[in-house]
Amino acid sequence: MFTYMTHGTCSTQIDLEIKNGIITYCKFTRGCKGNTEGLARMVVGQKAEDVAARLEGVPCRGDTSCPDQLSKAIRAYHD
Repeated sequence: MFTYMTHGTCSTQIDLEIKNGIITYCKFTRGCKGNTEGLARMVVGQKAEDVAARLEGVPCRGDTSCPDQLSKAIRAYHD
């Protein structure tokens, strides 16, 4: 399990697991419950690189968002 501490969003962290390039687990801590839970459910089973590319740069309150932070978490996971 990988934990990514978010920056600039209502959510405070993302717990993430990727196996063979596929997201197998995603959970946000805090944030808008319906939005973050829905986003987490939608990405499980998807190719991590595809998700990161799709969500990168999505703005919310400023220059980042929970989806953008998820893209950063995915990129950090591979480092």
